[in-house]
Amino acid sequence: MLLYEDLIYGQVTITEPVLAALMNTAVLQRLKGIMQHGISGLIGVTAPISRYEHSVGAMLLVRRLGGSLAEQMAALLHDASHTAFSHVIDYVVDGHDHQSYHDEMKEHYLGQTEVPALLAEYGYAWQDFLDESAFPLLEQPSPRLCADRLDYFLRDAQALGLAKTVQIQFVLDSLVVGHGRIAVNNLDAARWLAYTFIQADDASWANFREVGLYEVTALAIRRALALGVIHEADFWLTDAPFWDKLHDGRDAELQEWLALITPDTQFEWDEANPTFRVSTKLRAIDPDVLLNGQMVPLSTLDADFAHHRQDYLQRKQGKWPMRIVMRDP
Repeated sequence: MLLYEDLIYGQVTITEPVLAALMNTAVLQRLKGIMQHGISGLIGVTAPISRYEHSVGAMLLVRRLGGSLAEQMAALLHDASHTAFSHVIDYVVDGHDHQSYHDEMKEHYLGQTEVPALLAEYGYAWQDFLDESAFPLLEQPSPRLCADRLDYFLRDAQALGLAKTVQIQFVLDSLVVGHGRIAVNNLDAARWLAYTFIQADDASWANFREVGLYEVTALAIRRALALGVIHEADFWLTDAPFWDKLHDGRDAELQEWLALITPDTQFEWDEANPTFRVSTKLRAIDPDVLLNGQMVPLSTLDADFAHHRQDYLQRKQGKWPMRIVMRDP
C-alpha cells in the first residue's frame, strides 16, 4: 500500500502493486528531476513542477474518472521518455510546433529500462502502453479534454495564480465520461476551463518570454552538440546534471548563449532586426459538454468563445521576430 499526497487531488491510497512498483522505478523517479517547464522552471521563471508530479497526477485523474488499471499504468508512463529541459529539446531538433520528440523516442527509451521486465512480472506486455491513443481518457487529439491536458493545465493554472482551489474543485466535480472520453456536465465549467486554458497558454506555454528563453537554450544546446560537449544520449539526464554538463564547455559562443539563460533576459518584437524568428505550439481547448447524452463542443454552444479562441490562435500563429534585450538585474 502506498499513500500519496497530491496538490490537486488530495490524499490517495494506492493499493495496486503494479502501480506502486511503477511509481518506484528509476524511470519514474527520474522524472522528479525534470521540470515540466524545462529551462524556465530550472532558473525560477516558472514554478518547479516536476514531470513526476504530472505523471502521477494524470494517473490519479484517470483513476478518479473510473479508468481501468491498464489506463492508469499508461498515464504513469506517458511522459517517461521526456528529456532534460522537457520541450526545450523540441526546439533543439526543430520540433517547435509539434513538440513530440519524447513521444517519438518513447519505444526506444523505455525498451532500455527496467519497465519491460517489471511489466512482464505482472503479466503485461510493455509495448501495449506505447500507443496513448489506445487510452481515450488519458489522451485525445487537441482541442478535446483528456487527463494529460487537464492535469498539466490545473497544476500550471494554480501555480500561475489563474485558478483557486475552489475553482479547481468545481471543475473536477464537473468532469464526466461520455462516449468513452472526458467532458463536463455544465456550461459554466466548460467556459471556465476554456477561457482559463487560453490564459495559461498566453501566460506560460506560448508566452513570448518563455519561448525566447527556450530558443536561446536550444541554440546553446545545438552549439554544445556540435562541439561534442554533450551528446544526444545526455538528453535523458535530469535537468541539473544536464545544465552542469552544458557549462563544462569552454567555447566562447556557447558561454555567450548560456549567459543569456537568466531571468534578467527579456525579448522584444522586432521585425527589422530580430535575434531570431521562432514559432511555437499553441494550445487552446474546446471542451465537450455532455448534454442529453450528446457530446457538444463549447464552441458550438457559445459563439463568443468560438470567436475568442479563433482570434487567439490567429493572433499568435507564425514565426515571431524576437530580439534579445538584457535588463539590469
